[in-house]
Amino acid sequence: MTRLKLVSIVLLITILASTFLVGCQKDDTLKNIKLIEVTHSVFYAPQYVAINKGFFEEEGLKIELINGKGADKCMTAILSGEADIGFMGPEATIYVYNSNKEDYAVNFAQLTQKDGSFLVAREPDPDFNFDKLRGKSVLGGRKGGMPYMTLEYVVKNHGLQPGVDLELRTDVQFEMMAGAFTAGEGDYVTLFEPVASQLEKEGKGYVVASIGQESGYIPYTCYSAKKTYIEKNPDIIQKFTNAIYKGMLWVQSHSVEEVADALQPHFVETEREILISLVQRYKDQDTWKPDLVLTEEGLNHMMDIMELAGELEQRADYDKVVNTEFAEESMKHIK
Repeated sequence: MTRLKLVSIVLLITILASTFLVGCQKDDTLKNIKLIEVTHSVFYAPQYVAINKGFFEEEGLKIELINGKGADKCMTAILSGEADIGFMGPEATIYVYNSNKEDYAVNFAQLTQKDGSFLVAREPDPDFNFDKLRGKSVLGGRKGGMPYMTLEYVVKNHGLQPGVDLELRTDVQFEMMAGAFTAGEGDYVTLFEPVASQLEKEGKGYVVASIGQESGYIPYTCYSAKKTYIEKNPDIIQKFTNAIYKGMLWVQSHSVEEVADALQPHFVETEREILISLVQRYKDQDTWKPDLVLTEEGLNHMMDIMELAGELEQRADYDKVVNTEFAEESMKHIK
């Protein structure tokens, strides 16, 4: 081997080693954040885009994503310190605030502004109307949870009284609803995507209505953290919010095909064509409007729904359970 070749090889090894070390050092500087989500759904597309497109890394954060399988479990995790940030319906923060807990959870950013569930029947029904639920049984989710309360709000708006005109069941756990339905429980079920479309593909259920379209604007899923965590880590909360907003803008400005491709790593068992149709379905109902601010009007509307469901004894003070500072800062500076 000539001296020139030997020098070249040594130089190449040195460059590769340096690159590797820089990469390791960069990864070591990332702040690890435990994020617990209420469920794993295409409904939360901007969040997964923010992860897959490196928007969190741009902000110096590394996300450890946990599926909480229910808002109650998510809230328990952030209150106990098992998770840093929770992603769930803001009704959970109201329940905690009303329990007089000193270090309660505060909502700092809104991701979805519509209900993300769909009403699924056992047979195709292109002419479905809500009057067809009379005398039927619907698996509706956990009592006191946003999916159930929004469903109750919708059926009441259609002139139906739960317990009189139809049965809204709350005895099946959220993550077990699809399995219970396919096993023969209930005449209808409300499901998130991609579960609803998976049942359609298998011929075991058919989407007949969008609960999100029926219920209108609701601050359905938001990010929250303990009051003390936000006070001690405002920089982390701001960086986290920045990354989420980047994800929202990316979803808004890219095609449904591009969004589906960005989601694929998080939904490896869902076919690309199904992902595309799901993204289109959620986009059509304006689910991901890039607006992080949970408004007082929105929170009041949600509390109206909670009161209608008989789940709210006392309304929470907007300024106590919502902090818009970080959302407003992100929307002001990120374009």
